[in-house]
Amino acid sequence: MSKVVSARQRAETRLGWLLAGPAFIIMLLVTLYPILQAVWDSLFSFRLTAPDDRELVWLKNYGVIFSDGIFWRDLGVTLLITVVTVAVELVLGFALALVMHKALKSVRGLVRTAILIPYGIITVVSAFSWYYMFDIKSGFINSWFDWIPGIGADTNWFANAGTSLFVIMASEIWKTTPFISLLLLAGLAQVPDELTEAAEVDGATWWERMKRVILPNMKAAIMVALLFRALDAFRIFDNVFIMTNGAYGTEVLSLLAYRTSIGRLEIGLGSAVSVILFICVLLITFVAVKLFKVDLAGSRGVK
Repeated sequence: MSKVVSARQRAETRLGWLLAGPAFIIMLLVTLYPILQAVWDSLFSFRLTAPDDRELVWLKNYGVIFSDGIFWRDLGVTLLITVVTVAVELVLGFALALVMHKALKSVRGLVRTAILIPYGIITVVSAFSWYYMFDIKSGFINSWFDWIPGIGADTNWFANAGTSLFVIMASEIWKTTPFISLLLLAGLAQVPDELTEAAEVDGATWWERMKRVILPNMKAAIMVALLFRALDAFRIFDNVFIMTNGAYGTEVLSLLAYRTSIGRLEIGLGSAVSVILFICVLLITFVAVKLFKVDLAGSRGVK
């Protein structure tokens, strides 16, 4: 029996490589060169205005970055945005996934379409919309919510780090929670109804069914949603650039890399920041995979 299963696994693996191999090779060629070029450029000190005036400094650029307080501040802001947005999106996304999963068949398509509308909006358009909503001159948030203590006609949401980050994170949560809910909905569909019904017959409460039956069977879907969203949130750029341009301590690592490379034309330092950002993304991936310890082969039914 094990030989039959092993042969089936080899056949599935071979078919998977045949189907995904060409796309994987193209993506590797497209992404590998920029990565290697950034690593190579990070070892040099040169400006874009004088590309021939290059000096090999090895890891000196990384030393400059790690000794700069701005880098650590931007790293902290990036981590804060990532942790808060992903945590809130997982909770809200799971709630929306439950709504879509339990919706009546007659309105299920309408409910799913309505929930997924924010995710279909281009990020730049969404960022501008949220900016003008909270802008002290053109926005309507102050007039709508002036009954809340601390909010008035003269409230400038983009005048300090706290309120600016609140708007940035709120816009991120509104935009990408539907993506999380879609992934978690797929995980809910994989939970056997027989298990939940058996647990209900045995007298398990809703929370007990959720904790012992539903969530354990959704582990793979939760890991995928968490990983994809965390990687995307850690590379946030559009919302910060449009709303504050990094002012009042809201700068993130991707914006720091942009300003160093494009604004100051310091290609070596900018490439070093990009490489560090890439390494952070790899670390997030490694930690997520190790933390969840999900057997994706087992989750799809392969024994």
